Amino acid sequence: MQLFEQHDTTWLLYQRYIALCIKKEFAHKLTGTLIKANRQDSEQANRRRELLAVEEQTNQEKAIKEHGEQHYRNQVKNRFFQQVSSELNTEFENKERFYQEFLAIDDAAPAILELLSLRAASLKRVTPLVGSLRWLSKDAINLVNKPQYRKRADVKVTDASLAINYIGLENLKLVMPTFILKHWLPISTPPYPLLKRKLWNNSLAVGLATRALAEAQGIDWYRAFTAGMLSNVGPLAVTRCFLTKFNEFYNQEIEQAYENRDKRLHDALVNIDQSPELLLEQLCTRGYQVGADLIEQMKFDRLPITEPLFDIAFARTTNAMSDLAKLIVKANAYVMLRSLAKEELINNTEAKQLLAVAKISTADLALLKKTDIDHLKLNFA
Repeated sequence: MQLFEQHDTTWLLYQRYIALCIKKEFAHKLTGTLIKANRQDSEQANRRRELLAVEEQTNQEKAIKEHGEQHYRNQVKNRFFQQVSSELNTEFENKERFYQEFLAIDDAAPAILELLSLRAASLKRVTPLVGSLRWLSKDAINLVNKPQYRKRADVKVTDASLAINYIGLENLKLVMPTFILKHWLPISTPPYPLLKRKLWNNSLAVGLATRALAEAQGIDWYRAFTAGMLSNVGPLAVTRCFLTKFNEFYNQEIEQAYENRDKRLHDALVNIDQSPELLLEQLCTRGYQVGADLIEQMKFDRLPITEPLFDIAFARTTNAMSDLAKLIVKANAYVMLRSLAKEELINNTEAKQLLAVAKISTADLALLKKTDIDHLKLNFA
């Protein structure tokens, strides 16, 4: 997001926020905050100091010998990371291939989102499109079969068209953007097990926050909600691509070193961990730009969200943004503020600067604080 990058404080906060999505300990490390460990009792502490004194001399002797080996391992690691970055650049620059083959985004998905924005939208028109996507049909069926959405006496729904009819058109406007974006999440995110959930929770929160701000200003809520949700499609795609390419390339390098019987290289590669710093760099510098490219590939004609999402990615000031883009910036900034504050990773001065850059007014803040932006509220008759 170019807007945040123009200000040192907001850029640091944004990096801290993304780091928090990756791993809490990583975010604290970036701020210099130490994770406190339990104190040992005095006897254990004294014994520990004695052991350290003995180990210190041994370690000094080893250091000279290991220096050369560590230098080699660092070279291998740096070269590997450069190659991963190059692979990612190749993927992102080939926009059509990335959209069609790597992410494999079905044409029916953006078609559904666009159709729901029209006054002429109807269940009759939406149903065939949903039915053409097996995963989306399954999600719709699973939704209506949840206990909170059906009476105990009801027969379990197994047909997608019945499920869609039961959900209803207004609920579909919330459900479809949610299900579609959720489908584009990474399948899994090891070694960062909470990353997938955090990306998803933040995406939903931004979507619902944008909706609340839009309704207060008389802007079409569906357009705002969909744009807010899709503003995070880039970070999802970058995460998915990074984890996939890292693992693919790593396995190739390990296999090649093994086949070449290069034990030194093999051992150096084995010691490489997935770098949170490299993922952070890709997400911060590529996330919204990749998202804008993906939205462009969706070719929305009658759902006007492409321009606002390009504003989010490339505009350097809010004055250069459309009205909807300004709301998405506010929503993103509020979700960022809330997440960082929860982990005590932002101080009052930083918070004020973030609110000022995003131009969040006192009224905006009051509205968002009283709005539930963590749960979809569906109205089943």
